[in-house]
Amino acid sequence: MIGTRFIDVRRLDEVDSTNRYLLDLARDGAPEGVVVVADYQTAGRGRRDRTWEARPGSALLMSVLLRPPPPPAQWWRAGAAMALAAADACGAAGTEAVIKWPNDLLTGDAKLAGVLAEADGGAVVVGIGINVGWAPPAAAALGPGVDRDELLAALLVNLEHWCRHWGEIAPAYRRRCGTVGRRVRVELSDRVVSGWATAVDTDGRLEVAADTGEALRLASAEVVHVTGA
Repeated sequence: MIGTRFIDVRRLDEVDSTNRYLLDLARDGAPEGVVVVADYQTAGRGRRDRTWEARPGSALLMSVLLRPPPPPAQWWRAGAAMALAAADACGAAGTEAVIKWPNDLLTGDAKLAGVLAEADGGAVVVGIGINVGWAPPAAAALGPGVDRDELLAALLVNLEHWCRHWGEIAPAYRRRCGTVGRRVRVELSDRVVSGWATAVDTDGRLEVAADTGEALRLASAEVVHVTGA
């Protein structure tokens, strides 16, 4: 049972990007709750203009349309809700995952899934790619026996829960964020800073105690977990 919010699930054999496709629907007035699932993306996108690589049929590729409550400063919770929902769905499928700030899923130190949230007007489209049965080099995948439709259904049930409990997303995210407490390398536009990730604030910003003595509060940055630290 998916619930009442995500019952309009549209399936595509191939698309350039589920996020791009759904953003167009949002601009045309599509209501909250539309879900787009694709078997293959020819131009899948990740954060910071990266591409998302997946063989046909090897990943759960989907985007959902949300119209969250104001203020927009709290819309980071839409991506956080997707990450939380996906982490629980992956756990039920036999693979424990933690959230790497802002919204990637890791098992160990290998990337299992990526989330991309994009706002347009009053809409937020949140896309996710979860590797199932195959992964690019240095990444991770769920077991080949995992059924993508069952994974989708579990994820949408979990996402329904978080959409109904919007105010609980931030503390739940902070509990599940594996970046907090890790030594990190932060790649800023003009320099690279190392330090310790200490917290995620109520606006979703990562707080880092830098080795330079600076206290960084990051709304957007490339953050790398330093292994062995």
